[in-house]
Amino acid sequence: MTQGFDKDLTSIQEARRLVESCHAAQQRFVDFSQEQVDRVCQAMAEAAHQAAERLGRLAAEETTYGVPRHKTLKNQLASRGVWESIREIKTVGVIREDKARGLVEIGWPMGVVAALSPSTNPTSTLIHNTLIAVKARNGIVNAPHPSAGRCCGEAARVLVAAGEAAGMPAGLVSCMAAIALPGTQELMRHPKTAVILATGGSEMVRAAHSMGKPAYGVGPGNVPCYVDRSADVQAAASLIVSSKAFDNSVICATEQAVVADRPIATALRAAMERLGAYFVDAAQAAALGGVLFMPNGAINPRSVGQTPQTLARMAAIRIPEEARILVAPLSRVGPEEPLSREKLTTVLGWYEADGWEAGCERCMEMILFGGRGHSLVIHAADEAVVMAFGLKKPVFRILVNTMGTLGSVGVTTGVMPALTLGSGAIGGAISGDNITTTHLLNVKRIAHQIKSPPAQAMVDGAAPPPVVRDLEPAELTAIVRAVVEELVRHGERA
Repeated sequence: MTQGFDKDLTSIQEARRLVESCHAAQQRFVDFSQEQVDRVCQAMAEAAHQAAERLGRLAAEETTYGVPRHKTLKNQLASRGVWESIREIKTVGVIREDKARGLVEIGWPMGVVAALSPSTNPTSTLIHNTLIAVKARNGIVNAPHPSAGRCCGEAARVLVAAGEAAGMPAGLVSCMAAIALPGTQELMRHPKTAVILATGGSEMVRAAHSMGKPAYGVGPGNVPCYVDRSADVQAAASLIVSSKAFDNSVICATEQAVVADRPIATALRAAMERLGAYFVDAAQAAALGGVLFMPNGAINPRSVGQTPQTLARMAAIRIPEEARILVAPLSRVGPEEPLSREKLTTVLGWYEADGWEAGCERCMEMILFGGRGHSLVIHAADEAVVMAFGLKKPVFRILVNTMGTLGSVGVTTGVMPALTLGSGAIGGAISGDNITTTHLLNVKRIAHQIKSPPAQAMVDGAAPPPVVRDLEPAELTAIVRAVVEELVRHGERA
């Protein structure tokens, strides 16, 4: 930043400059063919994948959150994993045809995407958001969390160098370096910003939705994990402990509390203890609650993404050096029980419930206390129980017999690989999907008449014209396709 200049004003000016540059580049990029777009995305994905380990290490060092090797895995998912999931999606020209309905669908970009990245998953979110935006022929300006500016700047530099070497217009992808709240706000409200991707805390997501722009926001995830009496207890224990320890629990779909069916609770606890879960007593739990959260219930940033040993030192309690996660037996859900909140660190709540119906109600309490619309994990072999949870719970990812962390983002499940996880209308978001390139793609439709208008709709003396589509000539679709593709090649605007 230039010495002597006001930080906020510098950030605002940078946001304006980057949006203007991005918009100009996107106006050129809109003329690219599918082959050209895919060449750019492929180059960026491979470059980010090659830099995954280095970027993961930079993110952990700068933010002090999480585990470098786990951040490497997330960067690999966000780069090559995301690219493989969207590679075959058509985004340019004619993307679908329905001859029976007389429809031809044409992909069209939204424009400039303003994308906000969190400190918990900074480089992986930036890589993911950039790839899904550019695949749909959008430009993107990334705004990192202030505590992750350097690692996000380096991730963007890797993407830009590879993309521009593959023919991407200069300025299409960028990252703010002068990071301040007024600049981020200016980025979101700028007249040439078309859509906002907001991944982060509740206040930031609410701000994104207040800008008068289309916005995909990601709310908090107070994710319950129910373990039914029909579950494979050993497998469930292995998955739960591994998931909660993964990247020190900074992914918002990480398990926040186990709800154990009473007949298997003792066996589950023993299996988890063998894997490094240390169950704290009531006094230790109270001490942890005091360091994880502020008096107003807000999470203490210093506790985010930390090892159990670091948290124990902060709380002045003694735990084994080999502990992988800390587990706190709880009896209530709500403001009076701090550890029933979302905990973006290696502390897990523990409840017991007798039967899936009681377990279902406890899970519902957690979801309504800070996890609306997000995710739920269930370990069960009884498909009727799985379906009962799926039908009743107001969440949009029900993850079965897998890790909450990796199942939610598509590593171990068939959901779309993504680092931006929608929480739906109940969670204050526009979508409950894993956000991908189709969410940043508009679709134009050429619609042919396939039914004659009713006689009552015609003015006196006018006869309904014949329906050309009734003939279904094969040439019609071919002509439409050829004309549309020619317009795209020559840069005609809609």
